[in-house]
Amino acid sequence: MKKVVVAATLAAALAVLATAAWGSTKGSTKVASQANASSALVKCGKTRSIGLLAPITGPAASLGQPQVHWAKFFVSNYNKTHRKKFKLVPEDTQLGAANGTAEAVKGAQALGSSASVLGVVGPAGSNEVKATTGALKGAGLGWVSGSATNTQITLDGTRTGFFFRTVPPDSSQSKSVTGYITGTLKLKRVYIIDDQEAYSTGLADEVQAQLQAKGVTVGRDGVSQQQSDFTSLINKIPRNTQLVYLPWQLPPKGKAFGQQMKSQGRAGVKLMGSDGLFDPLFSSLGNNVYDSFFPLNPADKRVAAFKASHKGTELFGAPSYVAAQVVAGAIDRACKNGTATRAEVRAQIKKTSIAASASLLGLKVAFDKHGDMVKKPFGIYHSVKGVFVRVA
Repeated sequence: MKKVVVAATLAAALAVLATAAWGSTKGSTKVASQANASSALVKCGKTRSIGLLAPITGPAASLGQPQVHWAKFFVSNYNKTHRKKFKLVPEDTQLGAANGTAEAVKGAQALGSSASVLGVVGPAGSNEVKATTGALKGAGLGWVSGSATNTQITLDGTRTGFFFRTVPPDSSQSKSVTGYITGTLKLKRVYIIDDQEAYSTGLADEVQAQLQAKGVTVGRDGVSQQQSDFTSLINKIPRNTQLVYLPWQLPPKGKAFGQQMKSQGRAGVKLMGSDGLFDPLFSSLGNNVYDSFFPLNPADKRVAAFKASHKGTELFGAPSYVAAQVVAGAIDRACKNGTATRAEVRAQIKKTSIAASASLLGLKVAFDKHGDMVKKPFGIYHSVKGVFVRVA
């Protein structure tokens, strides 16, 4: 790492190239090319900046707010015990909004254009990860998601060395889901409905293939995230269906679907969601509801402390705490001489090694060559009196 900040050179390069790359963004310093952005030296100072991409408002806010709360909880805990401090620079992605991923891209461009941002936590959705790749990678940023699970976003090579995640991929989730449906529930007739987004269709494809390989009869359909009336869709589900699988991202839609199933006399059909529906809105539908969710150590003292300070569980955001922990640790190591580049931070993210005892996930956090965690378990939960309880 160089010890001198080449301020004049950096400023000139940014000024010349900024407008063509990103356009105007709230008066922030602009970063133009991946090469310049990756190698530009930043004086770390007393307070370091971490970008945060999350659905703070919009249809998926019930998932985004826990992510924001947990990321802030990490920063608060860290700042209490360290002389150097961190601050979050949040951008709202509005996951599930009518304009698709436009807000996520806009937020990624804003973070990429701010030279003080050395790494990013988020975004939440796999479709957002795909959409923001150009902006974040083009700005030389490393980013760590606490919820994007689509299998291919780490395997297609597009984001290698830039993108990482603190949750297992759907290749792991699909195996847990399939194993529970066939091995524990012993069901033979399943209907799958995706929400036509990258996360949902990828997971639905994997579960469908695995169920069919085990001799299960599987029906399949898809529905837009913007749809609210599921009457015609429900009427297409065969009457002998035992379970409807919903790998959806928006809990309000999951709840609406379940309520409409009941109103049409289908309350006896089991519902199973994926990690995107791990929310009280979905669990409130009753005892016929199941869900798959990320690994987590509920006995960790920080979980109890979070519950006490936030008057609720909000466990969906816990992997975003770990994502913030990963990015902060990487920035600290890159900043050991007082300056850092985004390339150095990415290199340090790759080298992350957080012991199981220090991880909210209850397992060691380390990444393979693709950016996935080395260990990838997924749990299955059952709604008991409106609360999800782990059963496998």
